[in-house]
Amino acid sequence: RTDLIITEIDSAQNQFINRVPRDLDAIVIGSGVGGLGIAVLLAKVGKKVLVLEQHDRAGGCCHTFSEKGFEFDVGIHYIGDLVENKPQRCISDQLTNGQLQWDCKNRYAQELKKCFPGEEKAIDDFIRLTKVRGVWLMPVLKIILSPIAKFLVYSGLISRLSYFFCYGSRSLAEVVNSLTQNEDLRAVFCYIFGTYGNIPKEASFSMHSLLLCHYMPGAWYPKGGASEIAFHMIPIIEKAGGAVLVRAPVNRILLNDSKEAIGVSVMKGHEEVHVHAPIVISDAGVFNTYQQLLPKEVQAMPAIQKQLSFVKHGEGGLSVFLGLDGTKEELGLEAKNYWVFPENNLDALMEGYRKEEREEAVKSVPLIFIALPSAKDPTWEQRKPVKSTLSLVSFAPYSWFEEWKDDKVKNRGADYKELKETLLNSLLEMVYQVFPKIKDRIKYMDAGTPVTNQHYIAAPKGEIYGADQGTARFSAEFCVSIRPQTPIKNLYLTGQDLFSCGYAGALAGAMVCGSVILKRNLYVDVLALCMKLKYGSKKAQ
Repeated sequence: RTDLIITEIDSAQNQFINRVPRDLDAIVIGSGVGGLGIAVLLAKVGKKVLVLEQHDRAGGCCHTFSEKGFEFDVGIHYIGDLVENKPQRCISDQLTNGQLQWDCKNRYAQELKKCFPGEEKAIDDFIRLTKVRGVWLMPVLKIILSPIAKFLVYSGLISRLSYFFCYGSRSLAEVVNSLTQNEDLRAVFCYIFGTYGNIPKEASFSMHSLLLCHYMPGAWYPKGGASEIAFHMIPIIEKAGGAVLVRAPVNRILLNDSKEAIGVSVMKGHEEVHVHAPIVISDAGVFNTYQQLLPKEVQAMPAIQKQLSFVKHGEGGLSVFLGLDGTKEELGLEAKNYWVFPENNLDALMEGYRKEEREEAVKSVPLIFIALPSAKDPTWEQRKPVKSTLSLVSFAPYSWFEEWKDDKVKNRGADYKELKETLLNSLLEMVYQVFPKIKDRIKYMDAGTPVTNQHYIAAPKGEIYGADQGTARFSAEFCVSIRPQTPIKNLYLTGQDLFSCGYAGALAGAMVCGSVILKRNLYVDVLALCMKLKYGSKKAQ
C-alpha cells in the first residue's frame, strides 16, 4: 500500500466542517504517538475523539514518505522492551488491537566484557546502576492528586522511595567517570546519548539508565515500516465515531470567559474554523501549547510561566535520507544501527563542534547515527526489491539555520542549499568509511535541517526530541510540575514532553494523560493484563 494519508482537506471551510464528527468528547492537537495514543485510549471506552494534524499525513515522527521509488522512515529506527506479555508490549498491542507486528534483535552485556578485559567490575557496576529501581514513581507523581505529589517531593520522601530521582540530577559523565579510567569504555557507556540529544556532561544518568534498560531485552522494528503504527491505531479512533484529519493546522485554543478550554480554531486558507469539545488535549509540545496556541494574557499566568521555567528547547536535528540501488547483501547492509564518532572524548568533540563557526563546523560533523530500515524490515524485499535505504541522524544548532525559517520549503535559496550540500558531504564521508560499497550506488539523497523539522513536525527550534532531556528534566520537581493537567481547565498535555522522548516516552505520556482524564490508573490495568496473558500462555503450554 502507499504512504498513509488519511484525509486531505481542501480550502473550502464546509468540506472541513463536513468531516468533523458531531458531539465530540475530545479534540487532540497533533497525531504523533502521544496524540494517537491518547485518542485510542479514549476511543476504547467509547469516547468520540477528533485528532487534528497540520502535516499532510498522520503519525508525527512515525510517518513515512516515498521519493523516486524509495520509502523512508522519519523517526522510528528501533524500539526497546517489547517482550511478549510485558507492559510496554501490552500497551502497544492494546493501542493497535494486536495488529502491529515486530521483528527483534537481541544482544548486549557479555560483549562489553569481551571487548574490555579487566574492566568487568566497572561494567557490572554500570549495569547495576542502570537497573536502579524507582522509575515507577515518575508516572505516579503525574497521576496522583497534586497536593499528595507535592508533599512527597517537597518533604523529601520521594528521595527515600526512589533512587531514580537521586540519579536524575547527576550527569551521565559524572557517574561513568567514577566507574572507570578507560576512555574507550567511558565512550562505549555513553555513546547512545544521541538517542535523547544531550552530551554526557549535560545528560541525566536517570534518562540514560531508562534508555539502556529499555533496550537490554532487545530492539524491535515494526514490520512494514513506521507508518504501520498509525495505520493500525487510526481505525480504532474511527470505529468509536472519531476522526483523524490531516492538513488541519490548529492556530489557537479557544477559551471561554472563565479561561476554560472549549475547543480549537483551525486555519483553512485565510479563514478560521472553530471546533468545540469539552476536552482539548495537546500533543504539540509544551512550548507550542503555551507559547503559540494560547493568548498572550493567558501565557503570562504565573502557573504557566512556572512550568515554562522548568524546560528549555532540545538540540536541533539533522536528517539525511539515502536511496540505494542494490540489495542489502550486495551493499553489505545488516539489521543494525551504527553510532560513529572520530574519537572517544564525546563531550569535547560535541562542545568543539557547537562553538565552531558555522561554515567550518559543517565541514566535519563529529557524530552520526546510521540506521538501515530496509535491512531491518523483513517485508522490505517483497515491497521494494533490489532497493535499499539508509537514514542518517546528527545534530546542529537551530541558530545556524534560523535565517531561513520563513522561506518556503525547497526554495530557501543558494546559500541554504550550499550549506546543506557541505553538511551532506561531511556526513557521507563518515558513512563511506562504514559502508564503502554504497559509494556509487546512491540514486536518491536529501537532507533535513532544524528548519525542516520546524516546518514538518512543528518543532519550535528544530528539535527532534521535544523539550531538553537534561538533568533538570528528571528531577522530582519537574515531574510534579509538568503534569497532564494544565493551569487551563479542560486543557491537557500528552506525548513526550510530559514524560520522556521517543516512542516509549510518548506512549507513557498518553498513558498518564489517559489515567488522569479517565480517573483510572491505566498502568494497573496494563499490569493486570500482563499477568493474565502470562498465566494464559503458561496454561496453554
